[in-house]
Amino acid sequence: MRQKLRISEKIYMFLVFAFLYAPIVVLIVFSFNESKSRGQWTNFSLKWYVELFNDREIMRSVTTTFIVAIIATVVSTVIGTMAAVGLMEYKAGRRRILLGLNQVPVLNPDIVTAVGLMVLYKFANIGLGWLTLIISHIVFTIPYVILSILPKLKMMDKNLSEAAMDLGATELQTLTKVIIPEIKGGILTGAIMAFTMSIDDFVISFFTTGHGVTTISTTVYSMARKGINPSINALSTIMFGLTLILLVIVYIKTNEEERIRA
Repeated sequence: MRQKLRISEKIYMFLVFAFLYAPIVVLIVFSFNESKSRGQWTNFSLKWYVELFNDREIMRSVTTTFIVAIIATVVSTVIGTMAAVGLMEYKAGRRRILLGLNQVPVLNPDIVTAVGLMVLYKFANIGLGWLTLIISHIVFTIPYVILSILPKLKMMDKNLSEAAMDLGATELQTLTKVIIPEIKGGILTGAIMAFTMSIDDFVISFFTTGHGVTTISTTVYSMARKGINPSINALSTIMFGLTLILLVIVYIKTNEEERIRA
């Protein structure tokens, strides 16, 4: 009976993963299709990858997306790390309240955050463009960084930082030489999450960017009205590959930390 249940569970799991990854597999396969048709395979070709790198509009949006993502990742990781370390210094009651406030942007619909930021910029008389786009991405990625780092801080021995300060280390030295090395796995995970969230975002980018500043998501949205260029399949394939590489890096780093602790 148990064996039958295990077999059925494996079948269900296989069907779930097949349903999740089938669209990605189809997208990757048709990115090498010579024909422009998205439903008929003709010949294997790298035509759309060549056109992708020759398309100025797409490449401009790719450049913008990665510049914004890198800046947002660096800033949100620094702020998120400092905030997470600071949260652990509060008493349990206050910490729960602050964590609840931190989770509001995560649970809040993106459209509410996007419209709120847009109204704030209008109220402050700040023109929509590069600055507002970068600030918006920093704002909505910080909570994810904090949530990624907190579990590592909870696992860390509190006596380490106290011992370091008793031995003469300053607060900055304790932070950089004791705390950060202990939670670097959480920092890396938070940074990668912030980076992928920034690249993936559409709603907040759509409402907080100005004329002439487009990201990949807003460019694809504008193309969808006329008919999506198959070059987008090639771009999506490359981005999926990059995401996969980042996940592998996180997996390897996590395993290395577990081996060191064991």
